[in-house]
Amino acid sequence: MIQIGDVEAAARLIEGRLVRTPTVSSPGLSDLLGAPVTAKLELLQRTGSFKSRGALAKLLSLSLPERAVGVLAVSGGNHGVAVAEMAHLLDVKATICMARTAPARSIAAVQAAGASIQLTDTMDEAFALMERLRAEGQTLIHPFDDPVVIAGQGTVGLELDQDTAPDAFTDVLVSIGGGGLISGVAVALKARRPDVRVWGVETAGAESMSRALRAGGPVPVPLTSRVTTLSAPSVSALTYEHVTALVEDVIVVSDAEAVQGVRDMAHHAKLWAEPAAGCVLPAARRVLERVGADARLGLVVCGGNATLEDVVA
Repeated sequence: MIQIGDVEAAARLIEGRLVRTPTVSSPGLSDLLGAPVTAKLELLQRTGSFKSRGALAKLLSLSLPERAVGVLAVSGGNHGVAVAEMAHLLDVKATICMARTAPARSIAAVQAAGASIQLTDTMDEAFALMERLRAEGQTLIHPFDDPVVIAGQGTVGLELDQDTAPDAFTDVLVSIGGGGLISGVAVALKARRPDVRVWGVETAGAESMSRALRAGGPVPVPLTSRVTTLSAPSVSALTYEHVTALVEDVIVVSDAEAVQGVRDMAHHAKLWAEPAAGCVLPAARRVLERVGADARLGLVVCGGNATLEDVVA
């Protein structure tokens, strides 16, 4: 498992190159949920999600020979865009494997950044293609199965701690795809605020972590959720270990609830989030039912890469 020192090192590595996103109290969401809410606005990050943190940290950690052969990534959307744009920033060639089910805006953004894109029919096939290309010698920037990437994502939690009062929150909710973000955030927060409870959130049909917890380790899962940016075919042993050790529980909500969460964030907080972030709102209600009305909530709004059509269909 990574440690707080790894997250702090990642923060020094990426400092000045990315946005230190705002951490704000939200009266609108506090009224909606009936508990004080603090939101970490990663939807305002470069490329529109937290993914730029881990991608940049990994790229900056590579040797010159590793950069010279180019980098490789597999993605449901946001990770691919982040790797493509951060690689372009550092003048590194990138190849991105994505499923055709990925949002069209993400595919276009990868292409606009100058990366080579390899499209498959499903995410399972995208991961398989990534493994074949990796065997040919390209340097992989994995979306979650990498300690440096996890440490980079953990800078979200580090900033959340640094930018809030000691009693700002008792419970923090973080979306889970493959588990890189929640692993890093949990490491940072549990090191700085041991009593804070960290909760994961998945959508039904993309339940890779909750199924792993039930099975006692990572297992392949069928992907049917419309929230493609959370659709990892399995978590890794690394992220499973972090979640098992540091996370209170993983809550599963429906796609419809995640989309309603997007609408609620827009209406009550004036935030245009994506469904992968909107899912934390219905999960927050369940957390409050479990821990009581005295809870104070921290919500990681992980990204904002959604179109109007994504939430009105």
